[in-house]
Order: sequence, then C-alpha cells, then structure tokens
Amino acid sequence: MTVAKTDKSKPDAGAARVPDPEGTRRNILEIASKEFALNGLSGARIDEIAARTRFSKRMIYYYFGDKEGLYLRALEDAYRQVREGEAHLDIEGLSPVAALTRLVEFTFDHHHRHEEFIRMVMIENIHHGQYLKQSEAIRALNVTAIDHISRIYSRGVEDGIFRPGLDPVELHWQVSALCFFNVSNRATFSMIFGRDFGAPAQLERLKQNTVEMMLRFVARGEAPAE
Repeated sequence: MTVAKTDKSKPDAGAARVPDPEGTRRNILEIASKEFALNGLSGARIDEIAARTRFSKRMIYYYFGDKEGLYLRALEDAYRQVREGEAHLDIEGLSPVAALTRLVEFTFDHHHRHEEFIRMVMIENIHHGQYLKQSEAIRALNVTAIDHISRIYSRGVEDGIFRPGLDPVELHWQVSALCFFNVSNRATFSMIFGRDFGAPAQLERLKQNTVEMMLRFVARGEAPAE
C-alpha cells in the first residue's frame, strides 16, 4: 500500500491563504498523533482531527494527501522528536559511563512523557512496519541514533571500561526495550500487582534500575562507576 502524494502544482485556493504553512502542519500533526495513538490507523477519523484543529478536512488533505499520508508523517514526526532530543544531549565532555547514563535516562524520561510515541510504535508493529518501509526519513533518523550510542560505546571500549564485541544496534534495542516496556505495560502491571508503576517514586526507582542494568551489561568485569 503506498502513500498518496498531493499534487502541489495545483494548490488549494483556501490553503494558499494560510500565512504559516509550517505552523499549520505542526498543529495538524500534533492533533493527528493523539488521534492515531488513541484509535489506531483504522479507527482514526479525519473529521475528528479537523474538528480539533483550526483547519478543514480539505486543508489536511492538501498538506498530507490522505489519512495514510497523515499517519506516516505523524509517525515520522514522533521518531524525529526523540532523535532530536538525543542529538541535543550535552554528553561529549562526559565519561562513557556518564554519557550512557544520560542517554538511558533521557530515553526513559522521553518515553514516559510521550505516551503517544509508544502507542504509535505499537500500532505500527501491528501493521508489521509496512508504513515505516515507505519512509526514507525514519531510516535516516535512526541511523543517527545508532551513531550516537556507537560513539559512546567505542569510547568506553577504548578506555577499557566497556567489554568489546557488542553490537551498537543491539545496545540501542536493549535501551529501547527497557524504557519502552515501562510505558507500554504500565497499566497492566499496575492492575495485576496492585501497585502504581506510574507514581513518581516508582518511576525514579525503575529509571535507576534501567541505568544500572545497562551499565552492568556493557561493563568489562564489575559494573563501572561514574
């Protein structure tokens, strides 16, 4: 299934009057992300998205082509936010252990604050990644994520702190898995075990546990100290 492309050589007269096209796209994507995260691709409605923005269905179709085009752009935007956050982490002057700690903490906190991202990734997995396959942007974005963790890991190996032979893609997988599960399964774990896994103290403990597990995993010998 391919994403429909809008023919912008014949612009909508109403769309041409919008003074801030980039702001328009951001507003539509913000609302659409919530709608897709709540109802999935099949359950989301363009009517509902239009009703919650300042713009008409016609405007949405002008910018994004169709519902699938809007869904793909919302998915790309969700990944872009987390990758841009990683890129802005000030870790170049930190030790490898401190840098990895900050990266894991950022990922944990970002996922906690952006449940829509987690839900959209879960929805895309239900679709077996078929929409991600259409996106060169997401592939490029995630290359930077691997480069980021690879540099941290390589410095740790060079310093004799991290054990050699680990795959940076698998390291990224492990960090994502630990932080992702904290959001994706929070409701069920809280219900089953009668504990609020979203409570601030519980979240802080889980975050520190996640950091410790990753540091022990990469450690050469005993877990390294910061």
